[in-house]
Amino acid sequence: MSTLRPQPAPPPEPARGGERGFARALLRTAELDPGDGRRVLLAALWSCCLLTTNYTLRPLRDAMAVSGGVDQLHWMFTATFVAVLVAVPVYGLAVARLDRARLGALVHRSFALNLIVFFALMRGWLGDTPALELWTARVFFVWTSVFNLLVISLFWSVMSDLFSGGEARRTFGVIALGGSVGALLGPALGGSLALSVGPAWLTLVGAALLEIGRWSMAKLAAEPRPDSPEARGTEGKVESPPADDGPIGGSPLAGLAEVLRSPRLMALCAYVLLMTAASTVLYCVQARLVVLNFTDEATRTAAFAAVDLATNALTVTAQGLLTGRLIRRLGLRWTLAVLPLACLAGFVALALGPTLTVAFTVQAGRRCLNYAFARPGREVLYTSVERSPRYKAKSFIDTVVYRGGDALSGWAFAGLEGAGLQLATVAAITAPVCGIWALIAWRLGAAVDESATRG
Repeated sequence: MSTLRPQPAPPPEPARGGERGFARALLRTAELDPGDGRRVLLAALWSCCLLTTNYTLRPLRDAMAVSGGVDQLHWMFTATFVAVLVAVPVYGLAVARLDRARLGALVHRSFALNLIVFFALMRGWLGDTPALELWTARVFFVWTSVFNLLVISLFWSVMSDLFSGGEARRTFGVIALGGSVGALLGPALGGSLALSVGPAWLTLVGAALLEIGRWSMAKLAAEPRPDSPEARGTEGKVESPPADDGPIGGSPLAGLAEVLRSPRLMALCAYVLLMTAASTVLYCVQARLVVLNFTDEATRTAAFAAVDLATNALTVTAQGLLTGRLIRRLGLRWTLAVLPLACLAGFVALALGPTLTVAFTVQAGRRCLNYAFARPGREVLYTSVERSPRYKAKSFIDTVVYRGGDALSGWAFAGLEGAGLQLATVAAITAPVCGIWALIAWRLGAAVDESATRG
């Protein structure tokens, strides 16, 4: 086996602006390597902007979903799935034809323009009839669901493009921490603005944050990669250089074929499908309980914002101190399995006591574990595949599979309710699904860990 010759240590460089103070503290606390700081901070800033936008809009979306009719949630999930089926080929065409910088600008600015249109609708500038308000609420629910998946999918596709496998295991938890900081800021903004100036203004905040996120992406892409040790794997082996940033080419619909050719991606599809089944049932149970406890849109928006705020306070601590350590020391099998195991316990608790407090607690725990562990763990998987699947297969899984699971689960929930089953019974039926999900998570993570050990 060939070995690498030891390289002389480079002379110390003056600290750049991005490597001062906070960056050095970040390196020590999160166990990052020298040279990680500036790139991680730029990636975390981009993530922060996206998640601040998402969580600023989420309470408004959830409140408008209730206003659009809780009995219509399964139809809104179906409409979201149809919208995803339209959006994914368009996104695939953009991936095939545009370089990374132009793709990022198109995605960010298109969604920002949409938000400005929603602002005009919500302010009544285009009409204020009850029918228009109802359909604005329903369209906004569908739009935010598609927006959230596409921009986050793009973000992590670029991360897997710019960071190697060894770097990803070390840094993705801290990068996701930037998103959790945004997820703390978002509910605070959403709750305060909804009660002070009105929910419509949240859309303009989101549009401004998307432009800052686009700038962060451009700066990150221009940042040079360190020569050593960041370009090396965990066992000292030099890893492949990062892919170029040009257009990928190929068919806009290649994502499905790439998934079908890869057993690992197929297993990831099953993981995501069962994850969405659990989260959608929990969302519907929570929505039912909210209707029973709150009567007006502003109070509902503030309540959802309070839950998000508490959730992300926990997530920040976990991502900053635990995510990277868990991935490196316990491997992906535990990183991926912790979420379904927690959801299994949560649905058992709901089956025993289906109250709003229990639902909010389970929802907070689920979101915390997803963002702190499951999401970074899933994204590490994509660093080991070619560049095309990072964008096309990933967007297919993150959108079509994800929202398809939403739609199927929404209809299943409606069917169970229609059959006269109580919320506690629905929760009891969902618990075994989480057990199957945990088994798939363990086997998927174990396969990746074994591949990394052999490599």
